[in-house]
Amino acid sequence: MIDLTLDAQTDRVDWSEAKRLLHEDDFDNGRSPAALRRSFENSQHVVYARINGRLVGVARMLSDGICNAYLLDVWTSSLHRRQGIGSRMVRDLLERVPGHHVGLQTDDAKGFYRSLGFQEQPIFMSTVVGTWLDHGQH
Repeated sequence: MIDLTLDAQTDRVDWSEAKRLLHEDDFDNGRSPAALRRSFENSQHVVYARINGRLVGVARMLSDGICNAYLLDVWTSSLHRRQGIGSRMVRDLLERVPGHHVGLQTDDAKGFYRSLGFQEQPIFMSTVVGTWLDHGQH
C-alpha cells in the first residue's frame, strides 16, 4: 500500500539525496545540495511529497503575500509521475495564496499546468544578473 504524505518540513529532507534524485531525473539546474536547500528555506511556501517516508516530489512558491506569487521547482520522481502527486503538491501551494496571481515558467509541462487552471501568457521576459549561480561565495 502506498502511504503518500505531503508536508513542509525542510529539515527532514536529505539534500544530497534530493540533488541526486533530481540529477537522475534530468531536473538538476546545477545548484549544489546546500544551494538547493537554501532555495527552499528562503521560499515562503514549500511542499514535499513522500511515499512511505521516501522523497518523491518537491515544489516551492515565492509570494509577496498580497497579490503575486511564482511557482517553481515542481518535481515528481519519474517513477511516480501521472499518479496525481504533482497535482496535489501544486494545489497545496495554491491553497496557501488565495487572491494571488500565480505565475510560472515551463518548457515541457504546459498540459499539466493547464489541467490545474493555468493559462499561457503571450510574453515572458527574464535576465540573469552576472553569471548563473555565482553569488560571489567561493
